[in-house]
Amino acid sequence: MDSLTQAVLGASVAEAIAGKKVGRAASVLGAIVGTIPDLDIILSPFLDEFQRIAIHRGYSHSLIFCFLFSFFLAFIIKKLKWYNNLSLSRLYLLSVLCLITHVILDGFTTYGTQIFLPFTDWRVSFDSIAIIDPFYTLPMLSGLLLSLFLYSRDSRKRWLPNTTGLIISSLYLLFTLAHKHHIETVFYEQLDRQNLAYQKLLTVPVKIGNMEWYGVARNDSLLYLGKYSSLDRNKIKFDTFRINEHLFDPLDKELADRMRWFSKGFYTLAQRENKIRVYNMQCDMQGVRSYGHYKAPTAFYYEITLKPDGDYLLHSAMHKDEHE
Repeated sequence: MDSLTQAVLGASVAEAIAGKKVGRAASVLGAIVGTIPDLDIILSPFLDEFQRIAIHRGYSHSLIFCFLFSFFLAFIIKKLKWYNNLSLSRLYLLSVLCLITHVILDGFTTYGTQIFLPFTDWRVSFDSIAIIDPFYTLPMLSGLLLSLFLYSRDSRKRWLPNTTGLIISSLYLLFTLAHKHHIETVFYEQLDRQNLAYQKLLTVPVKIGNMEWYGVARNDSLLYLGKYSSLDRNKIKFDTFRINEHLFDPLDKELADRMRWFSKGFYTLAQRENKIRVYNMQCDMQGVRSYGHYKAPTAFYYEITLKPDGDYLLHSAMHKDEHE
């Protein structure tokens, strides 16, 4: 989820736990702690493109990290004068909940979150909410601000707006799961109606409000990409792309395996001279792009340049105009 939403979530959780004890300082602390997992991006300049694939939403988003790092945070925070009247157990609870709610919320978006590291690098992604969705963020933010500025620290009603905002946002999150189930039913029906053979289906929301979705169905050789609006209830037009699995054959085995892992099986490959492009539909769903005679399933791609010595260069790129 976007950084603002994660900060608001952390602030709201911290206010619920410690707002009565330390006032607005709790929400400030929660906002900071709630964004800590995303600090993994600080390492990006020191990593190559291959390493960056696995680092984001990696160890800093694991449950082990949340539970263990919270001990360290609790001891550090205890030394700050604004929080020294909070017990270590309450500070630990605040820290661990701010971190875990961040990780869980990221799991509802695309990309995938490796919450079970170091035991497995399986990426959890419910794919039910867009990265930015004010319908989730605004109720929580409104409730938090009302609690902070409408009621004093000692007011018996201080907890009510913040808790209400958290509940409304959480209910919306649950709605996205239920709505995703409905969307998948629509895609299954239209795929069958159009006699398109498939084995797996991925559905991903785009834009705000959870009303517009992309669906990607695939079989062993083909990938079908379509868009559906719950408001328009449109007939889905599916664009067809060859997966071109054979283009992985000359590549380094570890690189090919990581690309499959990163896309969770939803990808296509295309070759341009000695370069191979990998379009990852799990992490980037911008819709079909046409560039003259060339049609791509989305704008973003990884490009692998094969070198004469058998090595390769990997970088990410974005289609910008019809001449690419």
